[in-house]
Amino acid sequence: MLPPLSPADEKLLLSFADPQAQVTGALSAGPLMALLANAEFHGVLPIMLRKLREIGDANLPEDTALRQRLSELRDQATIATGQSMLLQYHGDRIMKALAAKGVAARIVKGPVFARKLYRHAADRPFTDIDILVDPNSIGAANGVIAACGFELASGEAQSHELQEFKWLEKENSSLLIELHGNLVHDTGMRRRLSLGFRELQVIDGGETDTPASLLTIAIVHAAGGHKFHRLQLCVDVLQGVRALQSPEAEARLLEAARMTGIELELATVLNVTGRLFGEPHAVELANRIKPDLSIRLAKWLITGNMLLRVNSRDKMRSRLSRDAFRWVQRLARARPYPA
Repeated sequence: MLPPLSPADEKLLLSFADPQAQVTGALSAGPLMALLANAEFHGVLPIMLRKLREIGDANLPEDTALRQRLSELRDQATIATGQSMLLQYHGDRIMKALAAKGVAARIVKGPVFARKLYRHAADRPFTDIDILVDPNSIGAANGVIAACGFELASGEAQSHELQEFKWLEKENSSLLIELHGNLVHDTGMRRRLSLGFRELQVIDGGETDTPASLLTIAIVHAAGGHKFHRLQLCVDVLQGVRALQSPEAEARLLEAARMTGIELELATVLNVTGRLFGEPHAVELANRIKPDLSIRLAKWLITGNMLLRVNSRDKMRSRLSRDAFRWVQRLARARPYPA
């Protein structure tokens, strides 16, 4: 269980988590230790460590335990950055091998978010490489990854059902490659929503990694795969919203939501992200989706408090809310999309 945070400290955590927010005011050792633990759990520690460096150690409390913990976390962050670089190398190597075999593929999530959405790429480390292919290319892609020195670490039958194959490097099992035929793995939800290679091509409209497609991926990642279990998911969405800098990009996002069936997820994720981080653009975009009963219920279930307290004394309440949201997703009806 994470150290508890006061309401004021929760606001401070959000300031540390937001890559563009300024952190102001005096900092004391006890709350900082608790904030570091919460930031680590929520996947936003790299952003907090960068901001603490910018503040300067001379302006931090003279506390031995705090200084020691900061030193340990900074060392771990350096290792994580190196791991991300090594993963990127292997991802690029596999992508070249896939291209040589004529297998169309794209890397999604972690390294793309870091490069495209964050001013400081180190703010967004990643622990695996996600590669997306057309479902018809899964067999060929698996063969290429195996030939690159990786071995399958997930059950084959379940992997085919989920359209998600986990590969570990034979010489270094900390290097994980995930091959996807669809970014929606829950088969109960895939009847309503789908985000695969072909859908992303349509969203990008001849380009690659447009703001609309990046934000669509971030929304599916937050609400379709992980059930809001950490702040980092919403920070990706926050940065994705900030990348939407034209009415055309916004229109493309809303069209993508209709095409892929994620209008419920878009309305829910943008609403909670906008309210957590005080980003009115996100809330305004969420409100462009006409709310039906499922969207109203989802917004009621997924709140900032639910997300911030996912591993606190209120974690059971948070878990129940997120489980209920998953049922709403599974039971929601697909909205008609013109052929």
